[in-house]
Amino acid sequence: MISLKLRAAIWRTTVLWLVAIAFATVLISSASSAGQLPAYLEKILPNDLFQGADRFGEPSGEPPIAPVYRGSDMVGYAYLNSDFTNSTGYSGKPIHIAVGIDMSGVVRGIKLVDHHEPIVLIGIPQAKVVAALNSIIGKNLGRVASGDERPPQVEIVSGATVTVLVMGDSVIRSAVKLIRSNRLSPEGAAGFKSLPAVKALDLSKTDVSDWQTLLGDGSVRSLRLSVGEVSKAFQDAGHPDAGSHPETTNPDDRFIDLYVAPVSVPSIGKTLLGDAAYQRLQTRLQPGQSAILVAGDGAYSFKGSGYVRGGIFDRIELLQDGQGLRFRDRYHTRIPSLAASDAPGLREIALFVVPSEFAFDVTEPWELQLLAQRSSTGARDKAVIPFNVGYTLPSQYYHVSTAASPSPTVETQSEAAKVPDEQPLWTRIWNINRVNIGITAGALLVLTAIFFFQDWLVKRPALFAWVRNGYLVFTLVWLGWYANAQLSVVNVLTFTNALITNFSWEFFLAAPLIFILWAAVAAGLLFWGRGPFCGWLCPFGALQELLSNIAKRLKVPQIKLPWGLHERLWPIKYIIFLGLFGLSFYSISYAEMAAEVEPFKTAIILKFVRDWPFVVFAVALLVASLFIERFYCRYLCPLGAALAIPGRIRMFEWLKRYPECGSPCQRCAKECPVQSIHPEGQINVNECIYCMHCQELYHDDHRCPHMIQVRLKREKFMALSTPESRGEKPPKTVVTHNGKPIERA
Repeated sequence: MISLKLRAAIWRTTVLWLVAIAFATVLISSASSAGQLPAYLEKILPNDLFQGADRFGEPSGEPPIAPVYRGSDMVGYAYLNSDFTNSTGYSGKPIHIAVGIDMSGVVRGIKLVDHHEPIVLIGIPQAKVVAALNSIIGKNLGRVASGDERPPQVEIVSGATVTVLVMGDSVIRSAVKLIRSNRLSPEGAAGFKSLPAVKALDLSKTDVSDWQTLLGDGSVRSLRLSVGEVSKAFQDAGHPDAGSHPETTNPDDRFIDLYVAPVSVPSIGKTLLGDAAYQRLQTRLQPGQSAILVAGDGAYSFKGSGYVRGGIFDRIELLQDGQGLRFRDRYHTRIPSLAASDAPGLREIALFVVPSEFAFDVTEPWELQLLAQRSSTGARDKAVIPFNVGYTLPSQYYHVSTAASPSPTVETQSEAAKVPDEQPLWTRIWNINRVNIGITAGALLVLTAIFFFQDWLVKRPALFAWVRNGYLVFTLVWLGWYANAQLSVVNVLTFTNALITNFSWEFFLAAPLIFILWAAVAAGLLFWGRGPFCGWLCPFGALQELLSNIAKRLKVPQIKLPWGLHERLWPIKYIIFLGLFGLSFYSISYAEMAAEVEPFKTAIILKFVRDWPFVVFAVALLVASLFIERFYCRYLCPLGAALAIPGRIRMFEWLKRYPECGSPCQRCAKECPVQSIHPEGQINVNECIYCMHCQELYHDDHRCPHMIQVRLKREKFMALSTPESRGEKPPKTVVTHNGKPIERA
């Protein structure tokens, strides 16, 4: 009765909180983030953005920018990144950064003025994140806006990858938008370049040439690198391990000879492909669409050994106007050899059609970037160095019209400001993490198979023990310590807060593994409740259980709390969760700081490299788990409580029970590792971690009393079914001696 009352009380409290959320959703409207610069200028000094600056002018325009002065001289402008572009971080809140930019488009200063990122609030020092962001200072983003350079990349800070990427991306995007709006200076790098004339391909020029001519006049561009040159580039870039692991032992060996040419240009295409292949290509191309030929030879492959059908060529990228394109399999055609008679024999020749959705003008300068990759000793990721092949189409292949481009007007400036940004940040993050995403998806499929074939597995206890322990090791080592894919109650708080403010999928998609795991957990709640995550996918839970297994092998005494005390400790985690949930409506920052009751950040994300109070707290919880299995999961985990509430809506009952369970048999209840089985026999799914130990007992005819009785009855029946039990003589058996049959009674 006590348990029923407790569950009823928890359920009523949950309903009240849900009603409160719905009410708050109606009352709270999303505040506009536009035009916040004047408020944030009060928090910074002019000298923070421009060395020696002493005052700000009045902000003007929409979004607002403020002139910055050094004495009587104006040195540039200050603006807020979040006024120009989305800067939502991992917390679900915008990251506000004041940026100082001069009239030529060079970033002169950056000041992080406001954020709610939990990993930076308590965990990774803010100075470390800001130092990574400061790599943008001094970069001429005017050249990025005009397409002369590709966007600079910020250094990644381990454990705060999403936060740093969002910060750097928002600063660069906002600066490019401001520059393209022509609001900095009519003489500077701001705005788009005014073209004196319009270029168009001369389709009448179809003369077939030869390889040497194309190479000599720049129709084919090349990049030639030796192994030693690439090794030195890695050394100079601060990757000594990669520099000391060359592809071959001889530094003079050819690393790659790379050739690029636009074969959609008639004369170039017919020379390199041949007339028949060029005509076939033309039937594939839409009007204005281009195709690029890439060929290479040497120790390094521009395609990459990991390339598979349906994938992306991750070692080359087409660049133009600050935009980048990675070619996919469907745009690729393998070419066995070049048609030009004097062309060299090259190991790899590929034809890539530029997709029509990528704005590419073959008459304007472009680049093909080769990413040289090497593994570093002791490093988790590969070191990468870019090498660019610049290409400008020779003038004989196009003609210039006499119509000059109009000078920028208010309308054209407005349109310039609306030029679409490059590929969204979250899609680039997903592309970077393709391998990790594949491994995670595979692990989830394996777990799904374990659940669907649980009966077959638990009937083989030795195999199941290997499967479970192996999966827990994978969850802890790869999913937790390597990939940092530890779900947290902070995710629940930020998601709820986003629902009642400015909801956007982009900041949830910015952490692909976290997004995939939450999607899997949400689906699992409908089938199995909170068990799949708490029992199988939580790295800290896996760490506790593995330590407990080791403790049991070392004969560490195990403490089993009396049922009455154990049941009264259950609600603590629900109280903690509801407290955090309520606090998040007052201040999400305070709630995220209070969420340090979770040791996940210390033990998993930061791997115990943290201030000593946090480490002591996490270690104390792990020590407790040596004596009381999964101590933290049972009594303190607010995330477990958050998952248990919606877990009550599961549609299926997968854990089987006998009528005798609980009355009189208590074996499952006594052996449940987390004491989630009531003395009456029912399983409390709010507390069950789906370890399946009770299902092992359910099928074991040597440990389960019910199955023991079934086995004994079966054996008795089999014994009564033998001839001897009926008083009959056993049948004669026939044996042979020297090949002759002998009858024996």
